[in-house]
Amino acid sequence: MQITRHFVDVGTRRVHYRRCGSGPVILMVHQSPRSSTEYEALMRTWGETHTCIAPDTPGFGQSDPLPDENATIDDFSDALVGLLDALGFDKVAAYGFHSGGTILVNTLARAPSRFTALAIGGFAIWTEEESKAFSQSYLPAFKPSAYGEHLAWLWNRILEQTWFFPWFDTRKAARIGVAHDDVARVDAVIREMLDSGDAYRVGYGAVLRAPRIVPAPGEETRPVLISAYEADVLYEHIDRLPALHPSWEARKLATAADQQQASLDHLAPHAQSAPAVIGECADEGFITVDTPGFTGRLHWKGTGQTLRVHAPGQSVELLDLAGAKAIDLPGHGLSDGWEGAAPADAAPWLAVIEAARTALGCTEIDFAPAPAGDPELLYPDLAPDRFGSYLTKAWQIVRAGKFFAPWYEAGAANAIDFTPEAIAPEALRIEHRALLRSSAAREWAVTRDAVARTIGLANRDADGH
Repeated sequence: MQITRHFVDVGTRRVHYRRCGSGPVILMVHQSPRSSTEYEALMRTWGETHTCIAPDTPGFGQSDPLPDENATIDDFSDALVGLLDALGFDKVAAYGFHSGGTILVNTLARAPSRFTALAIGGFAIWTEEESKAFSQSYLPAFKPSAYGEHLAWLWNRILEQTWFFPWFDTRKAARIGVAHDDVARVDAVIREMLDSGDAYRVGYGAVLRAPRIVPAPGEETRPVLISAYEADVLYEHIDRLPALHPSWEARKLATAADQQQASLDHLAPHAQSAPAVIGECADEGFITVDTPGFTGRLHWKGTGQTLRVHAPGQSVELLDLAGAKAIDLPGHGLSDGWEGAAPADAAPWLAVIEAARTALGCTEIDFAPAPAGDPELLYPDLAPDRFGSYLTKAWQIVRAGKFFAPWYEAGAANAIDFTPEAIAPEALRIEHRALLRSSAAREWAVTRDAVARTIGLANRDADGH
């Protein structure tokens, strides 16, 4: 079941969402500090019978944050209503897990006419003591530091949130039953936190501070199912719920699969048909490319007739897009990776670039400058490891690259000029994230010059020079 990715403008903000399947619509709102990525497996299942739409909420994933750092749950609810307008949905059935459910319940209270039904997976009802602890310790600032110290904290915070709840409470009584040290699972959340940066505190904080709104009998609402499964940290919170509206129901279920199936069964009778056109913006998105060695989605952005191609280890967000479109190459940025190992010969890369040029209607191609040096040394292995050292390794590479060329020759003979702005932690953060996303940087570095020469010769022949 194919998942497509899109962007849509909601006022001055750009919102990213995933789409899968066909049939009546189910909107899916993720938990914090995650993104719509967490719903991909569920979207493929529910997409067999429904059109699943999963946005990144403001400040998470690839969606712009809200402008107010003190945004409340009402601001997030209003943003969700604005998204429904931009997508062209009059009303929807919706599913939300944990904080995604809190956003939905609050939005239902503010705009009941925009929903037909809700299914909520885990609904937090905090005690006064828990609320106090969360407000003091749960959301520390997450801002980049000059030498990457913030990355050591991030790794351990994300790893240990599966060991203790809340993550900062290391008492024996706070241990939970879902503990693991699965590197891939930790890395997936790490990358979403790197996308959000300090904005994670805005969205997460709004949810933690939000009042838990349960309508009184007689108030306008819609059918709501609140459920939780045994391994969920909010399982016992089902017992904390107050008396519910007659059209609301709460259930404690055995497994996550049971909880998801109960949610789908609840929503299916209320889901409505999708509009003929679902909104998306015209200057950013994803195209599907099918060439030898690569079948997948390429992220693109911009306007113009020139296709701009980034350097190894970089991405669209680091390019000047004035008068041009740009793509993230396979294994870079937001684009999919190569099927198997990335190729170290030019032909597959050339085929992808030409396919993108045709799909985007570009007539010319230009290449961003690439750093000189040995690709094996410029782009070492940055695969995630059990101790998170790949994060600080990538940071040190980016930082050293501002002082020396190539970065791995840290000597006076290789010193280069730099500006204070270039080594500002926020600037390094963007390049660091791009490098971490670049699983095929070394192979692109090996083949880039050959691809550029081939395209340059083809352009020259076409011009008759």
